[in-house]
Amino acid sequence: MQNVIGIDAGGTLTKLVYLNDQQEFEFKLFPSNNFNLVKDWIESNPQIEEIGLTGGRTEQLLSVLKTMKSIEYVVEFEATFKGVCHLLKKEGFDLQRGIITNIGSGTSIHYMEGDSYVRVGGTGIGGGTLTGLSALITGILDFNEITAKAASGDRNSIDLFVKDIFEGIDVPIELEPHLTASNFGMVSILKDPKRYETNDLLATIQALVGEVISTLSIQFAEHNNADHIVYIGSTLTNNEHLKKVIGNYTHLKKHKPIFLKNSGFSGAIGALLNKVEQTEIKK
Repeated sequence: MQNVIGIDAGGTLTKLVYLNDQQEFEFKLFPSNNFNLVKDWIESNPQIEEIGLTGGRTEQLLSVLKTMKSIEYVVEFEATFKGVCHLLKKEGFDLQRGIITNIGSGTSIHYMEGDSYVRVGGTGIGGGTLTGLSALITGILDFNEITAKAASGDRNSIDLFVKDIFEGIDVPIELEPHLTASNFGMVSILKDPKRYETNDLLATIQALVGEVISTLSIQFAEHNNADHIVYIGSTLTNNEHLKKVIGNYTHLKKHKPIFLKNSGFSGAIGALLNKVEQTEIKK
């Protein structure tokens, strides 16, 4: 293990990354409601000398770490952008223009061109919405359980699709029959008091979150004449169902989605790379 690490102290999760002896990234996750776990891990690795730090809960983490190491703060999206660019290059993408949609507790949307970026918008809909609504509607709060159950759910008895509106007649050629016309809209039409299956409810909640995020991202892509949308963030981690919802809708609207491996660690990777660069400059 090398002597430099990168940390992204997020609202829900704190992401930590370091390079192993083969110069490959290693990843660690900690809940952001217990920063002592981060401190304990760092103290158990005394070879660590340098820390690159970013994220919205940086101050809270610093109050726990105090002055235990050489720490350098990086503005959150500067770190994320650096991490995304590194991952794009690593995975063989030569992207000169595109939208970066960062799905955390909420969602932040940026336009990138070359080596520069600008925030163009965002929404409060994100991973926090997914877990919050899931807990309120089904009583399930654990993210991994939510995503696992959602993957096997069926939205057809809950969401209203275009094909349902045009039932019995031909759907207009410009419309996709399986496009969502109204999230949860079938419930009010059927007026059926039956108890819906948990997996179906979770799939519907996740589709709502994914469709809002992809719709906004597509609008910003069209406004900036960008073909590609890079979707990143911890909410996508091991969440193939959400990726499918977002990817299908993005493709439907004639744009190209990119899902990077380990994208939830983009901020931590950027903080690590920034610290390594600063250390090299000082030598």
